[in-house]
Amino acid sequence: MKDKLLYLGVLVPILIVTILLYMYKVEPFESFSLRYNDVNFDLQKKTPSKEIVFVAVDEPSVNEFGRWPWNREIIAKGIDGLVEADVVLMDMIFSEPTSEEQDSALAESLSGLNSSVCGFFLRDKSTQKITDKELEILGDSSLDLLQSQISEFKNPLFVSAPFAEMNIVPILESCSLSGSFSTLSESDHLLRSYPIAVYFQNILYPSLGIQGLRLKFNKDIKRVDASHVELNERLVGLNDKGFIRLNFYQPDQYEIVSFLDVATSKVKPEYFKGKIVILGITEVGAGDVVSTPMGSMPGPLLHYTFISNLLENHLIKEPKNITPGLIVLMVLLPFILVLLFKKILHRVIINIVVYLIVYAYVRYLFVSDMVYIDLFYPLISLVLSLVAVEAIAFNLQEKSGKFMRGAFSSYLSGDLLDKLIENPEALALGGESKELSILFSDIRGFTTISESMDPVSLITLLNRYFTPMTNAVLDNGGMLDKYIGDAVMAFFNAPVDIKDHADASCKSALEMIEKLDALNEELALEGINPIRIGIGINTADVVVGNMGSDTRFNYTVIGDGVNLASRVEGLTKNYGVNILITEFTVEKISDKFICREIEPVKVKGKDEAVLLYELMPDTDKSREVKKLYDAALTIYKSGDFKEAELLFTSLVEDYDDNPSKYFLAHIKDEQPWGVHKMTTK
Repeated sequence: MKDKLLYLGVLVPILIVTILLYMYKVEPFESFSLRYNDVNFDLQKKTPSKEIVFVAVDEPSVNEFGRWPWNREIIAKGIDGLVEADVVLMDMIFSEPTSEEQDSALAESLSGLNSSVCGFFLRDKSTQKITDKELEILGDSSLDLLQSQISEFKNPLFVSAPFAEMNIVPILESCSLSGSFSTLSESDHLLRSYPIAVYFQNILYPSLGIQGLRLKFNKDIKRVDASHVELNERLVGLNDKGFIRLNFYQPDQYEIVSFLDVATSKVKPEYFKGKIVILGITEVGAGDVVSTPMGSMPGPLLHYTFISNLLENHLIKEPKNITPGLIVLMVLLPFILVLLFKKILHRVIINIVVYLIVYAYVRYLFVSDMVYIDLFYPLISLVLSLVAVEAIAFNLQEKSGKFMRGAFSSYLSGDLLDKLIENPEALALGGESKELSILFSDIRGFTTISESMDPVSLITLLNRYFTPMTNAVLDNGGMLDKYIGDAVMAFFNAPVDIKDHADASCKSALEMIEKLDALNEELALEGINPIRIGIGINTADVVVGNMGSDTRFNYTVIGDGVNLASRVEGLTKNYGVNILITEFTVEKISDKFICREIEPVKVKGKDEAVLLYELMPDTDKSREVKKLYDAALTIYKSGDFKEAELLFTSLVEDYDDNPSKYFLAHIKDEQPWGVHKMTTK
């Protein structure tokens, strides 16, 4: 019970903090959350409405008509090509008069449209003095019905601005209505939401898109509740500022027509029949480019996206209580699992799997039903809870083994230490007979190296050497037994069983040579002579276990098989090879390794000969050398010294092959291939 209270004492603050972060949108967590959930738009494959067209003042248009702003008669000519459209939204502003002729031409073209919406900017600072006449005209575009319902609901708190920039009077009068094209970015400076309406001088005005839809359907927008409005029987969810989350499409799916093609009648007026047209600017330096989850895109496409969302019923739904519920679940999940499962690996895997299942299902909900659920804060709560719970569990589980860890961690391997803590009785003296693969490696000419360096430099060099050698052993599941001066002793298949321990030992040896080559490249740049090593491997039944006295002992291996591995390592110098393995290891390894037969050897202290093999790197050169060498050795075994000499000589000349040099010396002395007896250790 005390332990459970300890868990809850940590988890409750985590839950409270995560909920508060979610509710109050604290930075930088909110920016991370927004980016984390932007993957929704990449997953969905929805396409925008075919009833919308964006007519862009693009680069070809500017190349034809000159730099923006243009003579307004040019714009009027393009607008004349949109007369068949249901509604034309002007995502551009004409706030200063030009000549009466130009302004009249533009106003006349706008008046000739079925319906049109002029845009205006809301600003925090004054850039234009608004006349009473302009305010009076603008007032006709206000959302009187929606504003009349404000007193019934406290939310949303629509944003407002003290100043505005709008079209000149002739343009205002020629447009059917006006709408705001101001919007706000999120905390990470990306635009994801679209305003339904904004306040200017205590009057509520619709956005450009809303105004266009009001004209399209000849219907007004009305309140449903504190977080929803309705337009043309579509329920639109709002946040606390009166914005709707946009459901973005892939950038190449928007229908975009060049203004040039409209003005030159390349695209006929009939093309726009019954459609909502957005007229805006994309030319660099003249148009507005906004940052969105889909990358940078022209600002007019925000209106396009919102209108399409409503027309196609792609409106995002945001349930209010699901994310807090998921936060609670993710906080409690690690606590529940720690009570049910003993193994930390099992608990971690289940935590991850549960979150991934929730993640996949929530993403599916967005793709299928456009349900937007924030998964970032549940992830934060899971990570914090998992770390806290596992830290407490680790502390509780390790209390009994704390003394052992402190006492033995300096000379026992991590695997053995874990096994020791789980089974303290393993500390008793004794061992077991077990088949292991034993590896010895030694630096050649170490005495010469040590005599040429001061003690500090020598120790530094050894540390640089031992680190990659040790990693090669441990990475392949081996047990590093000890360092013996400049030598390394390791074994495989104890204390942890390894199914293919002979393979693991050979792979480790090959990696040791690779890592040594990399180290020698570094040493060469420092002016230090390269290090050369020999490696010997033998597979045998040996005794492994804790050996020593009652007060001090070591986990190690003993037996003839260990001694043989050590002798084999010493023989690498005789044949000029890096790695020698015994026939007993060759019997156990898979056929993925390249080995070539050397000769049977009687090591000192042993009566029976052991056939030795060179373990070669897995390269095309090794395969070619082995092929030629095997042919030469076969002939040598048959007693044809002359032909064998020719083949071995060719290997020496072409590949500088050391075993071939060894056998050439024997051939010159007319020594037949057979058992070679070593007289030294």
